Formats: sequence, structure tokens, C-alpha cells
Amino acid sequence: MDIRIILNGKKAGLEPVRKAIFVAREQGVVEVRVTWEGGDAERLVKEAVSEGCQRVVAGGGDGSVNEIVNALMQIDAMERPELALLPLGTANDFATACGIPAEPLEALWLAQSGDAKRVDCARANESFFMNVASGGFGAQVTTTTPVALKNFLGGGAYTLSGLVQALNFTPYPGKIRLPDKTMAGEVIVGAVCNGRQAGGGQQLAAKALIDDGLLDIVGLNHFPTDAVGDVVAELMDEGTGGTYVVRHRVPWAEWSSEQIMPINLDGEPIAERKVRFEAVPGAIRLVVPANCPMLSS
Repeated sequence: MDIRIILNGKKAGLEPVRKAIFVAREQGVVEVRVTWEGGDAERLVKEAVSEGCQRVVAGGGDGSVNEIVNALMQIDAMERPELALLPLGTANDFATACGIPAEPLEALWLAQSGDAKRVDCARANESFFMNVASGGFGAQVTTTTPVALKNFLGGGAYTLSGLVQALNFTPYPGKIRLPDKTMAGEVIVGAVCNGRQAGGGQQLAAKALIDDGLLDIVGLNHFPTDAVGDVVAELMDEGTGGTYVVRHRVPWAEWSSEQIMPINLDGEPIAERKVRFEAVPGAIRLVVPANCPMLSS
């Protein structure tokens, strides 16, 4: 299939990417459009639709995927192009969990010849995300980790930065409302997962699927120092949670608090007192490998 790559401008000069595009052009039409500043992804998606493009490729990291998904969700579902991924970020958590090849040429071959499956995206108020929304400490880590540290350590930068910041972290009090219950607590970190991992390979919802119409909610509540062993055990347990770690699989969830909580949507920060998260079933036609582990079948 002919494809159009919407390429993050910071990656456009990478020699492996350029070589992969030239080789892929031997198999079919590969057009490239490069982003320069905020708003470019939305404009280029609209341009692709107006010119009849049937498959766009997000060339970049999780943030680039987020931008393009938000742009695609502004397009009428009947006209919305298929989406393929060319992973070029530091972590590439969503692409990795989907089984998308990390090598640029292999990713482009999949983008050209792979089948698109209907998968869910997620909504947070008026914004969309494909992978994970993290709130509280998790969002603080990913938005404040220095770029140089990310580039030097890769995904491990999040863990290192997190350990340093945890020493002075204050939990966020609030309530979470689910379809069958409402709970109050002091949240250290919370994650709403459409995908499985974030922060450079940290598994948050190991059994999450992207075609089940559900979101996996994972939360870590405030705990005393002498409960660290219990917290670690509960984090390692992929069941329904425990005293400090809570886990739910639901179509929607609402968070509310008097205090503004920093929330990170696949790398894009927002700050709200009340957020409604909901799955948007089958909204995106995503090109994935035949053995994609995040599909139900």
C-alpha cells in the first residue's frame, strides 16, 4: 500500500531513517512530510485526508503517535486513514508492546504490507491517547526528567529520576469513580492504560488489550515506610490488587480532586481537577504484526 510518513522533524536527518525510506520506496510509494512546530501533525493529517491518503505513518516516539492520533480523531470515522508506526523515540512503549519492529526498514515494510486492525484509543476529557495516562508522581517524573538524561540512559532515565524525586513526594488526595463504585484515597501514582507499559518498558498492565473496549486502571496509594515489602509484592501481583495497589478493568473512570493533579497523556502533560477517562472502541485502524500480543485474537 502507498503510505505517507508524518515524520518528527528532530528525526528527519537520521541516516538510518533516510536509508530505510529510500529502500522502502523500491516496494511502493512512500511520501514524507516533516513536522517543525506544534500543530503541524494536525495540519499534515488533514492534508493527507484531503489528498486521498489511506494510510499514514507516525514517525517518532510516543508523543508523535499521540499528536497524530489526536489529529485522526478529529476526522470523520468514514474518512479516517489507517495508522502505522515508525518507532523513533527514546522509549517507544506503545509500539514495543504491539510488537512493531524497532529497526526502521522492518517497521516500514510492515507499514507498507501489514493489515490494519480496529483498535481502541482512550479519551481524557477532550484529549485522546493510545498508550497510558499517568497521574501524580508518574506524570511528574516523565515531564521533569531532563532531555539529556533521557537520551543518555534511554528509558532507564525515568526510573533514576523517579527514585531521586520520590524522597520529597507528597501524595494527591482525591476520589475515583468507576461504573460500580466510588473510592477516596491519597494517590502516589495512578495510571489509566490502553496499552501495557510506559517509562521505557515498565509494565503497568501486563494483560491489557487494545481491542476489548476497556481500560486497565492501576493505582498506588500512600503507604507507611514499614509497608514497602507489601507494596512491592502487590505491584508484582498482576491480580486484582491489594491494600495499597488497586487494579480495575473498566470502560471508563473519573478522577476528581480539589488539588490540580499533573497528568501525562503519552508524553503530553495536562493539569486538571476532574478528568473523565473512557475507552473509544475500534476508533483507530492500526497496522500491527499478525502475532500482535495486545489483540484479543
